[in-house]
Amino acid sequence: MKKRCRTVWCTYTIVSLGALTAIYLILSRFLAINIGGFGRIQLGVVARMMAGIWFGPVAGALCGLASDLLGCLIQGTAINPLITLAAVLWGVIPALLVQNCPEGQNPVSRRMTIIKLCAGTVTACIVCTLFVTTAALVWFYGYSLYAILPTRLTQFLIQTPVYCVLTCLLYLSPVTAQVNQTLMVHAGRKAA
Repeated sequence: MKKRCRTVWCTYTIVSLGALTAIYLILSRFLAINIGGFGRIQLGVVARMMAGIWFGPVAGALCGLASDLLGCLIQGTAINPLITLAAVLWGVIPALLVQNCPEGQNPVSRRMTIIKLCAGTVTACIVCTLFVTTAALVWFYGYSLYAILPTRLTQFLIQTPVYCVLTCLLYLSPVTAQVNQTLMVHAGRKAA
């Protein structure tokens, strides 16, 4: 099966991105644990990452953007451009690193896939959680970097392994094969 390099835009993709956006909103806005005024333990980010991994970096970026804007609307908060940038990057960074994962179920290709998934997830966690969102909290909300850094590091250390495990489980599940198969059918229709 040939790997996709770009998003196949079809009804299936749009509906799937809408569902992943809704999953993000439920997991992050209603099933999250706030730690202090500047940290939150939540699993919704996995939906953004999977949108990018399954449908491409552009689709991941759009899912991140839509979920952040809708989240601000639901909570009645103002849009913070840096936090919105972090939301977009959650969908883009893992997708860029996972695009060329080896196919097949032999142990070497499976191990390489897991390494790339974890590398993409850890990179996204570092960039989005530790740098971009922390910078947004310092610049836009006036928090002291030294005051919030211990909480941000704790959040990073708790969430990163959980995100890695969930991302690997979802990517190596039958869902990925179904997504790839459906998108290949739609890509074939567009080419015909």
